[in-house]
Amino acid sequence: MSSSAAAEIRTVGVIGIGNMGAPMAANLVRAGFAVVLFDIDAQRAQRVAGEIGARAAASLDALGRDVDAVVTMLPTGGDVRAVLLDAEGGALAGTLKPGSAVIDMSSSDPVGTRALGAALAARALAFVDAPVSGGVPRAKDGTLAIMIGGDAAAIAQAKPVLAALGNRLFEVGALGCGHAMKALNNFLAATGFAAASEAMAVGRRFGLDPAIMIDVVNVSTGRNFSTESTIKQQVLTGDFASGFALGLLAKDVKIAADLADAIGVDAPLGRLVRDLWTEARDAIGGDRDHTRAVEAWESKRIGRAAE
Repeated sequence: MSSSAAAEIRTVGVIGIGNMGAPMAANLVRAGFAVVLFDIDAQRAQRVAGEIGARAAASLDALGRDVDAVVTMLPTGGDVRAVLLDAEGGALAGTLKPGSAVIDMSSSDPVGTRALGAALAARALAFVDAPVSGGVPRAKDGTLAIMIGGDAAAIAQAKPVLAALGNRLFEVGALGCGHAMKALNNFLAATGFAAASEAMAVGRRFGLDPAIMIDVVNVSTGRNFSTESTIKQQVLTGDFASGFALGLLAKDVKIAADLADAIGVDAPLGRLVRDLWTEARDAIGGDRDHTRAVEAWESKRIGRAAE
């Protein structure tokens, strides 16, 4: 960051009051921070503010003037950049006090994060990327795993805020490394789910019972997070209610594949998994639970078998 003195963080602005942002804001209130909310849905921000003891800002400008740090929890890195630098009627970065901290907890493109960091540094703002793992349940109880990228001074400034949101804080490297780590983790998760789904489809066609298959896999070398925590509980029951949207996982896998392309690493499996999840999203919709990807893939298999 620049030579401007780091601001002590007493008031935190939270931008993006969705399924994750709302409980995270509540935990900041419980930790003793004054909290100011902003969301594109102003009524939602007002309602959540009343429920948790926060304030809702009428505009990004108003939020920026009142806070020492900003947490963004938005759908894409492009949305984060728009809020900070390109918002109509005045970018947030222009109203934040020099020395303030910006903490992007969205799942953003790590290359874009580094470019955004340079623009914020020119305005004497500290910037860290700190995406999370754990979903809504751990957002509610403040036990998120948080992957933090940034320089030492910026991370030290942001740590009190992050400690109110998670109990496993990993400093993973320079700015952008948090977002890279999140995307690569979700690429691995998406690959495990796709592989397990394909194995079940083959096994079922041959005559195996998928439930027994999963039991065997989970005491054998093929087990992964999806076989242990998702497939039997969500897919085989027909619940399809993991709480993580298909479009978000497809986005994260694409971020991982695009990162490999950007740094010149040949990642054929990354491209294949990206295409599998993109096809599933396009077939059934990004707002569906990610576990329903099995339905898109099975429909495609049936179509090919009929040809």
